[in-house]
Amino acid sequence: MDHVPALWTSAYAPRVPAAVRLLSRGALRVRCFLRRLALADHTAGGGY
Repeated sequence: MDHVPALWTSAYAPRVPAAVRLLSRGALRVRCFLRRLALADHTAGGGY
């Protein structure tokens, strides 16, 4: 998973409200998925 400092801090900081943590973790997962999808297009064999 990628480390985006602002998202990472808000996703795993103990004093951040639960709703913000859930949204941040979701954003990190989506970003990671999109990054892997983009990288799969640029590897030999389609990334499989």
